[in-house]
Order: sequence, then structure tokens, then C-alpha cells
Amino acid sequence: MATERHVETLIKKLLQAIEVSLAAAEAAREAVQEILRRGAETGIFFAGTKNGAGDTPMELTAQDREFLRAVSIRPDGR
Repeated sequence: MATERHVETLIKKLLQAIEVSLAAAEAAREAVQEILRRGAETGIFFAGTKNGAGDTPMELTAQDREFLRAVSIRPDGR
């Protein structure tokens, strides 16, 4: 059936995207570890946007937190 083939194609695309994402997280983690081994420090700075009333508080999503943990950064600051 055409529908089943279409779904299979979409599943393959999803699996490829997941594999690329995992490889990218691993590459980022390795880069951070190499920077630390060489004696430098790493950090990530987040800049929020402003609304008319002042600074907008920025909150990390679950995906943000997962990525930061994947590269050995504790998003909760502990």
C-alpha cells in the first residue's frame, strides 16, 4: 500500500534525524571535554528578548536542559 510505504519513509526519516541529533550531541560533548582538557573554561550564555515592559524571563525547555546535560553542563547551576 502507498500509505504504508509513506509511513515507512517517514519513520526512516525520523530515525535518521534522531541519529544525527545524537551524533551532534556526542560531538559537542567531545568538543567541550577537549576544551576542558586543554585548560580552558567553557560557558554558554543565553540572551532573552525584551518586551515593552522590560526583560522577559527566559525559561529553558526540557529539550534545552537535555542538550546541556548531554554536553556536561548542569542547567540548574548545581
